[in-house]
Amino acid sequence: MSRASPKPITLSMEEGPQSVSGLLLVPPAATACFVFAHGAGAGMAHAFMSAFADGLAARQIATLRYQFPFMERGSKRPDTPAVAHEAVRAAVADADRRCPGIPLIAGGKSFGARMTSQAQADNPLPRVAGLAFVGFPLHPAGKPSDDRAEHLSRVDIPMLFLQGTRDELADVDLLRAVVERLGTRATLSLFEDADHAFHVRMRSGRTDTQVMSAMLDVFSVWVSSITRGL
Repeated sequence: MSRASPKPITLSMEEGPQSVSGLLLVPPAATACFVFAHGAGAGMAHAFMSAFADGLAARQIATLRYQFPFMERGSKRPDTPAVAHEAVRAAVADADRRCPGIPLIAGGKSFGARMTSQAQADNPLPRVAGLAFVGFPLHPAGKPSDDRAEHLSRVDIPMLFLQGTRDELADVDLLRAVVERLGTRATLSLFEDADHAFHVRMRSGRTDTQVMSAMLDVFSVWVSSITRGL
């Protein structure tokens, strides 16, 4: 069976003349669509993003990946939260138009996860059933804190945290405490020995590919659990 290829698309942002690029991958009989934002250091076509999207497609979950404006310009300086939130909203609106009738999940990798959760906390994203965070950046490297999680208390839809136990941007004990405070809205799935990029060391006895597959399985089961009946 041939694998579907992502379709290049253009997303228009409501404020100003700016537009950004996107990649839409919709498998046959898709059960949900993940609006998938990239991190601060690499764009939507990074190998990790592509592998994650392909893996979700194999599990009947569509993805809409997109560029933040700073990445579209080739800048290394991330957008302000206001600009990033606008991009998140534009991507969700586009996914709603292109994937009618199936539930939407929003989130992303690292910076994309945090910008999506902030946007949801400020003003709920239309038709989004849950948020999925692939390596939530709880704090800067070497500076443990949970200040970046304060806004999550204002998110009232289900949240999934996929996190490595060696993630330098998320102290595991702090993250566990955050998730516990969020109660039944939040699900934490830890991947032993994985760092922020979900790389594992050889001595872990697993490969990056195996970790990716486990993450995708957890994601798929969680999506099914929160979208059943929608």
